[in-house]
Amino acid sequence: MAPSWLQNVTYACFGLSYLLAWLLEWGAWLWPSGDRLCRWGALGFGLAGLVAHTVFLIVRHPTPAVPDGALLLLAWVLALFYVYGVLHQAGRAWALFLLPVIIGLVVLAGLVARLEPAALRDTVPAWITGQRFWGALHGTLILLASVGISVSFVASLMYLLQARRLRKKIDPGRVLPLLSLERLELLNRRAIAVAFPLLTAGLLLGLILWPADPGSQHEWLSVKVLSTGALWLVFGVLVYLRYGTHLPPRRLAWLSMAAFALLLVALMAAHPFAPGGDTP
Repeated sequence: MAPSWLQNVTYACFGLSYLLAWLLEWGAWLWPSGDRLCRWGALGFGLAGLVAHTVFLIVRHPTPAVPDGALLLLAWVLALFYVYGVLHQAGRAWALFLLPVIIGLVVLAGLVARLEPAALRDTVPAWITGQRFWGALHGTLILLASVGISVSFVASLMYLLQARRLRKKIDPGRVLPLLSLERLELLNRRAIAVAFPLLTAGLLLGLILWPADPGSQHEWLSVKVLSTGALWLVFGVLVYLRYGTHLPPRRLAWLSMAAFALLLVALMAAHPFAPGGDTP
């Protein structure tokens, strides 16, 4: 049984910490004379948010089978990326673009948690919650693929912004420095190349395990299944267009952002196997 003070950690604890870290990252750029102070402050709040986030996951142990659990786990991994990048002097722009994604995932998790039936949290099949090896592997593959899709989204957003700046011939000294278009395109391409096989393996493993669960009948038309299938198709098209027809980077960026939107739909949808899910 965890101490009562640990059980009092809420979404607001780490969500506000990430928000303050983001504001201080902006302060470090807008206020050059206080750059060091703001950067250390951002790191402090980022670490505090990560610690509170970790405590919340340990104490509440939300399963990825429910929407808020999936969103929180994805946000936690991305928060690790943020802290790692700050400690290794990564570009400030990356933190400014990544933190809003983390904050948005936490906010979405808090909203959907209020709407989830209690039964959806309490009883889910063993292979989904990771009580069996293959179920844990399935969830891990999907989580890692989600991280890749999120990185692709951030890189795409930065690419489109940088491309717009170049078209408008905006003075680089007056705006937030970003990576070059070539580096952003490479980052997006690598994220897609990593995420697609992970997503494919996770979905194939889920299909293999699905018939073994008694609740799998008549669930092919659930929102979770349809959105995840659509996500895989979009990423398959992305891979084909990128390597087969050499899709222009700008269109690749827009499609990557559409894939991220589908990912959010898939994560926010109730798992069809869990009580209270999308059962016809």
